[in-house]
Amino acid sequence: MTPHPRPLPDLTKRDWSSLRDDFPILNQQVKGHPLVYLDSGASSQHPVQVIEAMSRYYEHDHANVHRGTHALSERSTAAYEAARDRAADFFNAKRREEIVFTRGATEGFNLLARAWGDAHINAGDTILLTEMEHHSNLVPWQMLAERKKAKLAFIPVNGLEGKLDADALDRLLTPEVKLFAFTHVSNVFGCVNPVTDLCRRARAKGITTIVDAAQSAGHLPLDVQAIGCDFLVCSGHKMLGPTGSGVLYGRYAALEATPPFHGGGEMIETVRFDHSTYRLPPGRFEAGTPSIAEAIGLHAAMDYLDAVGRDRIHKHDAELVALARSGLGSLPGVRLLGPAAGGTGLVTFVIDGLPPYDLSTFLDGRGIAIRGGHHCTMPLHKKLGLSASARASFHLYNTHAEVECLVEAVEAAIKFFGV
Repeated sequence: MTPHPRPLPDLTKRDWSSLRDDFPILNQQVKGHPLVYLDSGASSQHPVQVIEAMSRYYEHDHANVHRGTHALSERSTAAYEAARDRAADFFNAKRREEIVFTRGATEGFNLLARAWGDAHINAGDTILLTEMEHHSNLVPWQMLAERKKAKLAFIPVNGLEGKLDADALDRLLTPEVKLFAFTHVSNVFGCVNPVTDLCRRARAKGITTIVDAAQSAGHLPLDVQAIGCDFLVCSGHKMLGPTGSGVLYGRYAALEATPPFHGGGEMIETVRFDHSTYRLPPGRFEAGTPSIAEAIGLHAAMDYLDAVGRDRIHKHDAELVALARSGLGSLPGVRLLGPAAGGTGLVTFVIDGLPPYDLSTFLDGRGIAIRGGHHCTMPLHKKLGLSASARASFHLYNTHAEVECLVEAVEAAIKFFGV
């Protein structure tokens, strides 16, 4: 019995409505209404192929990896390492050893801050970020700066559209900057930042780059060699995979220059009473028993995304965003965040006089799931003069009809609350 995900047929010919049949959770009623799930920016749903791959592993092949010579351990190890091969292909890494499995983007950033950061950031150095970063790509660097007496600098965001200040970037790329970490797709604005250009400009000055691909990995093609980043981080649960899964890509030379983060079994080469030596990447970063089933589920998720077609998903996202912006933007009192065109995956908005938490509760009463809050971007919201915002985020299983349902429900909420 093999735990590897079963080969998928070409899904590019199936329409979006029929693809919904692969997501069993969507076939339910919430408070008397069909579920309209518009919170994939927080966590996406899982196709049955992911669920089945993990179930087959637990039913037939579960054992620890890299440790046993018995059949189950060998099958489990083969499946786990096959997931690494799949991730290397998915992100177009130069070699499989450039893929480190993590429990998610947050762990990836903390690993880099603790391991790479402690080794390479010194007092007086500057860590460059943008004002639109998620807390997971901000707080670890704040902690690093405190430990090392380094400084933080931020590329400003201009207005509600979320465009980075290009002139400020030229000014901020100083000799003191040793690290530039930035998001590919903003989880608030939905804007697609020019990551290839940003990496090129940083690389020309010898600055290490980290790309946050949490909001882009499941929505559009990613080629780390073309992007030219040193590191890239993403979460599996936002790209149709299971929670507790994630990928840290690192150029092999950059990984070699990064010491271990966690100590324990399997990340070692030799252990003595007074010292230890460590494995080469990626092994040195995967201490203990890894998330085996989650890696297998992530493998199945990547298969599914490619079977549908990431270019096709990106186009579908853009259509949903355009439809949502058009509909919501026509309603009284609604202010839209993010670019008027070119955004992907989500629409964030505020309604004058209607708190986002009240709106999300009202929509939940109609079976519509969105997010109301600061979306783990408190500094950005404060800069924009907002305490919170409402966000509808999409994936391949969402339809035009669901966007229209959202617009109708928001209009009803405006009337209900009298704003």
